[in-house]
Amino acid sequence: MNVSLDELRREVWFESVASRGPGGQNVNKVASAAILYWDPRVSPLVRESARERVIAKLAPVTNRDGLVVIRSDELRDLVRNKTRCLEKLVARLNEALHVPKVRRPTRPTHSSKIKRHETKKRRGETKKLRRRVAYD
Repeated sequence: MNVSLDELRREVWFESVASRGPGGQNVNKVASAAILYWDPRVSPLVRESARERVIAKLAPVTNRDGLVVIRSDELRDLVRNKTRCLEKLVARLNEALHVPKVRRPTRPTHSSKIKRHETKKRRGETKKLRRRVAYD
């Protein structure tokens, strides 16, 4: 299941804050960084069966109140930073919703076992020929 930007846009809210780092006067007077907030516990996008897995996977970006918090101040204007926050959330959410395929262990085939034993025998013969010759 993949979540799209448009579906998620209805469920999130943003806060505008001053950006960090160098940038001179523009950084000091313009709130161009965006902080996204999203509550996975009440989101209709996440099915009940996947909700616990999503909450666990998004734990590193979750605050004490259970809200997912993502910040973007990579770009110079607020609108693009908001879009970047949404992109980050969609990527994390799609990763969390992905259910890995269960690996079923396989057994080696009969011919592969025979080949392995033949190789071991050949290697043993090679090593036997390298031994010191005993003179009687």
